[in-house]
Amino acid sequence: MDAHLGTEARPVRVAIVGAGPAGFYAAEALLKQSSIVCTIDMFNRFPTPFGLVREGVAPDHQSIKAVTRIYDRIASHPRVRYFGNVTFGSDIVREDLKLYYDQIVYAVGAQADRRMGIPGEDLTGSYPATVFVGWYNGHPDYCDMEFDLSHERAVVVGNGNVAIDVARILVTDPDELAKTDIADYALATLRRSKIREVVMLGRRGPAQAAFTNAEIKELGELAGVDVIVDPADLELDKLSQAQVADDKSVARNVEILRAYAARSEHTAPRRIRMRFLTSPVELIGDNNRVALVKVERNELVVDRQGGLRARGIGVYDTIEAGLVLRSVGYRGVPLPGVPFEEGTFIIPNINGRVIGARDGEPVSGEYVVGWAKRGPSGVIGTNKPDAVATVASMMEDLPTLVGIPDGNRDPERIVALLHERKPDFVTYADWKRLDAYETARGAEQGRPRVKVTTVPEMLAVIHDRAS
Repeated sequence: MDAHLGTEARPVRVAIVGAGPAGFYAAEALLKQSSIVCTIDMFNRFPTPFGLVREGVAPDHQSIKAVTRIYDRIASHPRVRYFGNVTFGSDIVREDLKLYYDQIVYAVGAQADRRMGIPGEDLTGSYPATVFVGWYNGHPDYCDMEFDLSHERAVVVGNGNVAIDVARILVTDPDELAKTDIADYALATLRRSKIREVVMLGRRGPAQAAFTNAEIKELGELAGVDVIVDPADLELDKLSQAQVADDKSVARNVEILRAYAARSEHTAPRRIRMRFLTSPVELIGDNNRVALVKVERNELVVDRQGGLRARGIGVYDTIEAGLVLRSVGYRGVPLPGVPFEEGTFIIPNINGRVIGARDGEPVSGEYVVGWAKRGPSGVIGTNKPDAVATVASMMEDLPTLVGIPDGNRDPERIVALLHERKPDFVTYADWKRLDAYETARGAEQGRPRVKVTTVPEMLAVIHDRAS
């Protein structure tokens, strides 16, 4: 038998933990390596693949979700297998994967939200935007959540694309949302919503906003919605002016915001009010529910690294609101047995090679891609070059990699283990059955799909037990 790894006789066995964009781009990059033969097994916590494309992308952004056609081709490759409804850390553990795979790739994203760290943050009515996004997208972890939308005003803390998304969903005509794949229960709640104004708070100025040109432009195209910006917030300091001059995207954002500020008539039934240089400092409750948001006016100062940060100037006011959604960033969470860096909330790595948290030395055969590798930055497409870079490291390591014993190379060994540990695991053929069911239900209503939102219901559909 050929002793080299990566031949037809001895393919490289690769496990990918996570089936979101980063995981699929890693699989794609591996399959494109013409000099080696590999087999890839993908493990995912839910029966449904595609990660944030299914559970995070806004339902009214169907064009972005079209990327799943690429992922579908990757998952359908004869050297790729999908094992859904399998949780890393309980159904399978790191030691299992080390036993049956030459190389392991962690593609688990950044699953938790950052906190604001202010009094009242845990009052009822205050939530991470990630929870709200998961709720309206039918994420199984959040499908049982209930949001009280009986108040006229909501506050969204943050100035990135996710903040824009949740603000937009809150004021979009439900009849428009009914044409999307939004979760049915979320659509029903939004139809009853009394929210007429969403206030977006950005701690820095318009030149530092993290949203894209397309996202901010889309707000101004919403039917029945005014976007209100105070012209005073668009008076830029010299460093912000320099940012505008140096970056076309920043300049375009400011240009769009100035167009909104120039609008004098605000007669639409719903509105988004954008405030800059403003930070929440306390959530004030009534009967343990959010009632007021105390905010402080900021100024921009230069930090030690030469960047601009916000500093409060001691000028305060309050905003009445019954719902507060914070979108101030994501952070990774530790995986059982896998090195983790608490300060940066990532899996410590050098060029995608996992390194020991204590000794800083590479861990043989273990790698990381996506947000778990670099932190929560970029858009879906950013994960592609990121994955390509990690796979390059994997290929560099291959000649010196000892690999697993040949007695453990039989691909059915892991299947037997899953039958023992998690007999209701889901294959890609099972997912395609669920996918066909969802899209057929959607077609009946003129929608892309009607999502099944709980794991038991998903398994019932897969096994033809749906009522």
